[in-house]
Amino acid sequence: MITPTRLSVLSLLLTGAATLSAQTHAPVHHATTAHTATPHTTAATSPAACAKDAPVFSPKVPALPAGSPCFKTLYTITTIPQAKLENVSPMENPDLAKTFGLEPASFSLLYIDTKIGTGERAQPHKWYTVNYTGYLPDGTQFDSSVGKDPLSFAPEQRKVIPGWFTGFDGMHIGGKRRLYIPYELAYGPNGRPPTIPARTALIFDVEFVAQSDTQPAPKTPPAPKPAAEPAPGASSQPSAAPATSGTPVPHPPAPATPTPAPKR
Repeated sequence: MITPTRLSVLSLLLTGAATLSAQTHAPVHHATTAHTATPHTTAATSPAACAKDAPVFSPKVPALPAGSPCFKTLYTITTIPQAKLENVSPMENPDLAKTFGLEPASFSLLYIDTKIGTGERAQPHKWYTVNYTGYLPDGTQFDSSVGKDPLSFAPEQRKVIPGWFTGFDGMHIGGKRRLYIPYELAYGPNGRPPTIPARTALIFDVEFVAQSDTQPAPKTPPAPKPAAEPAPGASSQPSAAPATSGTPVPHPPAPATPTPAPKR
């Protein structure tokens, strides 16, 4: 039996349910936002930053062209020895770890592109043909191909110093670059006496001339010039040796004196 009190409660519940249902199912209108299609763009690669520890060397090293950029890093190598010194006597040299090569070390191959080439970019597994001039940090020029035939080499053959294995990466044919090669990527802690002292960094000014799939053929030496024909009426007998010659003309040895036969 439903009492009036229960009817009142039931009526209130039904009224609340109807209100809740009206709120739940009321249509919601969302504002439509127009979306404009934007073209996909690739972020531009930021230029390499200047090297933090730019090398300092003698002003005798030729200055670069005005407006040349700063040194940038091709790569950095950090070595962390696996061995360590322990129980070192105070009588030992404080540089003992350095003596045994047990100190962490970090060195970088640095470059400055002084001229951007317009030819093909340097490719791996090729023969490179380059011109170069090498300097010590004190400004001494120790080698150069300028005025001679360019040097051709294949980096993968490892017949050049390690700094040249990848020192031409990113260059284009016709380009010029200055390389700063730490001694670890040059001739090492012993150097190459007497030309390259121990633990000496090297500076190279290089020009990327060409690249090829095979080793370039050596240049053919020029053919000798033909001997000039004698003028008509000139004697065909050889002329006397010039008086200015500093080399003495050898004389034929005197005939040997025959040994007399022994008397019988």
